[in-house]
Amino acid sequence: MNDFEKERPEFRHKRLMWHAYRDLYAGGHQFKNHAADYLLRRQKEPLDIYSERLQRVFYQNYVGSILDWYAATLFRREPSLQMEGGLASGRAFLAEFADDADLRGTTLANFLKGCFIDALVAGSSHILIDFPRQAEDAHTRAEEDLTGLSRAFLVRYQAEELINWSRNERGDYDWVVLRYVVRRQSDLYGDVSAEETYWRYYDRTEYRIYRKVVHEGRYNAPIELIASGTHGLARQQRVPLIDLTMGEGLWLMDKAAQIQLEHFNKANALSWAITMGLFAMPVIYSDREWNQIVGESYFIQLGPKDRFGWTEPDGKVYQIAAENLEALKQEIYRVCYLPQASGELISGHAQSAESKLLDFTITEEVLRAFGSLVKGCARRILEAIVAAREDGVQVSVAGLDELNITDFTTELQQAASLLQMKIQSPTLQKEIYQRLAMKYLSDARQEVKDQIAREIESSPAQ
Repeated sequence: MNDFEKERPEFRHKRLMWHAYRDLYAGGHQFKNHAADYLLRRQKEPLDIYSERLQRVFYQNYVGSILDWYAATLFRREPSLQMEGGLASGRAFLAEFADDADLRGTTLANFLKGCFIDALVAGSSHILIDFPRQAEDAHTRAEEDLTGLSRAFLVRYQAEELINWSRNERGDYDWVVLRYVVRRQSDLYGDVSAEETYWRYYDRTEYRIYRKVVHEGRYNAPIELIASGTHGLARQQRVPLIDLTMGEGLWLMDKAAQIQLEHFNKANALSWAITMGLFAMPVIYSDREWNQIVGESYFIQLGPKDRFGWTEPDGKVYQIAAENLEALKQEIYRVCYLPQASGELISGHAQSAESKLLDFTITEEVLRAFGSLVKGCARRILEAIVAAREDGVQVSVAGLDELNITDFTTELQQAASLLQMKIQSPTLQKEIYQRLAMKYLSDARQEVKDQIAREIESSPAQ
C-alpha cells in the first residue's frame, strides 16, 4: 500500500456512522435499499417473516426535513459580499465568483448551502480552493487573467472523502489526502464500465493527483501519478482546504439519529402488528381431536359442544405504541431545537407574529450560530483567494442573520420608525438603506448589489 492510500484510524472508525447518517437524511429509495442495516430482527424470528417485513418497510423521515428546514431558513436571503479598496479587476472577479463559485454555474450561496447540509449530516464538509492548470505557467498577471489561470474555483468534498490528514499545534493542516470514486461507462454500446479512484494529496506548497482505473471484471490495476506541481496557496504556505465543521451541540444528525432509528423500528413493528391483526386466526374450542383443514375454500364441522371464534387484539398495546411513537417524534424535534414544530408543521394551525417569535427564541439563536459558522467559513475562503490573487481587496460577508420568523414588512416598518427619529448620523442612514436593499435584492447578481452599495455610499444623506 502506498502512503497516500492509508486511512486514518479516526476515519475508519466513523465510516459506518457516515453511511447510516447519509441514509437517514436521504430516506426514500436509498434508505429502503439499505433497510436491512437498520430494521432489527426479533430473537429467533424466521427469515421468511423478516424478509416480508423488509419488503413492507417504510421510513418517516423527520430528521431529513428538519435539516432541510434549517438550510432553507438560513439561506432564505442569500449572503452578499461587501468589498472595499484593491484592484478593480479583483472586485470584478469576486462579483463573478459569487455568481459562479465552482465553474459549474453554482452561486456561492448555493455552494455554501450544500456544504452546510453536508456538515449538518456528517459533522463537517471540506472545501478545496483550486485554480486551473495549464502546461505552461504565465509570466505576468495579465497573462494569468487572459488564460484563466487566476480564476479560482471551489470543489466540495464530503467528510468521508478526507481519508487522512495531519495538523500542527495551531490546528492548521500540514497535509491532507482526499479520495473519491467516479464510475463511468466506457463503452457507448455495451455494458463495459470502469471505476476510477482518485487520490489528491496537498501539503503547504505542492499537490499530487493519483488515479487507478479498474474495468469491470478486472481487479488488479496500477496506480499512476497524473498531475503534480505547486498549488495556488503555496505563497501563503497553507493547505488549500477549508473546513465547515459543526460542534457537538450543533451537529443535528448526531443528536437525532438514534432517536430516529428507534422511531423507525417502533413504527414498523406497530405497522406489522396492525397488518397481522387484519388477518385474524380462527380458534376452535373442542375436546375432540382436531384435524380439519381451515380456509376460504373449506368448511368446518363442529360438534354440539364445540365453539368457534377469532383471535383479536384488545388494542391496548397499539395505543401504548402510538403514544410512544408520538413521544419519539417530539424528542427528535426537541433535540434539534424545534420543539414547537413537532405539532405546528403537521397540524397547520396559525400563530400570531408575536407568538411565533416567542416560540422560536431558542431556534433563532441556533440559526444565528449556524449563520456565524457559515459566514466565518466564507470569509476564510474569500480571504485566501484574495491573498492568492494578490488583489488587495478587503471583503466581508453580510447576511445569513435574517431568519424566516419575521417578514420583510415588519423590518421595513422598524427601519421607517428608526429613520423618523431623525438621528443625526449619515452613516446610520446609509447603513439602514443598504441593509434593506440587500435583504430585498438578496437573489440579485453580486455585480448589481455592489453597484447599489456604491451608489448608496456615495449619495448624500437625507
